[in-house]
Amino acid sequence: MVGTLSGMHPLERALARTVWWLVPALAVSLLLLAVPRADDPFGLFLGQLIAITGFAIALAVRLSPLAADPSGWFADSSWSPAAKRLAAASAIVAIVTGAVALLTLASSATLRLEPSLQFLQLLSAMDIAWTGAAIVVGSYLKWGRPAAWAGGLLLGVFCVYSIWRYLDVVGFTADGGWLVSGSDLLRYVIPFDVVAAVMAVGLLVAGAQSGRVIEQAKPQS
Repeated sequence: MVGTLSGMHPLERALARTVWWLVPALAVSLLLLAVPRADDPFGLFLGQLIAITGFAIALAVRLSPLAADPSGWFADSSWSPAAKRLAAASAIVAIVTGAVALLTLASSATLRLEPSLQFLQLLSAMDIAWTGAAIVVGSYLKWGRPAAWAGGLLLGVFCVYSIWRYLDVVGFTADGGWLVSGSDLLRYVIPFDVVAAVMAVGLLVAGAQSGRVIEQAKPQS
């Protein structure tokens, strides 16, 4: 596998690694058909969201090294190294978010969640995926792998808590669907989303401007 990917374009390597992660995850999601449909979907919903969050953070950490040296991404570009790293990191964030969207759709369908609740799960998972991946990649470029794991996991806890709090307070519709409460969204969810987005963009830009990881990764002459 390593030898096969070594000669590929970084984007191809990112996509190939994502497929290697996503296909088994989709296969495992088929097993969720055996899970009985619950009258109260609270536990199923949160358990699914936690699992998907873990998948998103782990995949982002796995792909982060591909953004550390952007020369292979934009070899013919006149962009600065920081701009190249930012573009490469953004591409990785998009790939992680797309993979999470596919996994969320598949697992929500096999869990047989009510359609509006599936939509809420998709929104929640994609929001966590892009902010989490941005924080992971930015932290990796700025400080390295341990910081990437720490930042991603903290973001996951931060965002999952906001959804847990909203559902704990508002509950569900009579048929187990998403009960929309604008005031409670403004109180329990949207402020968390705004903070996460600001942190994600800030760390991604800061990481792109840092060449520390690249310099350490270069072989000694």
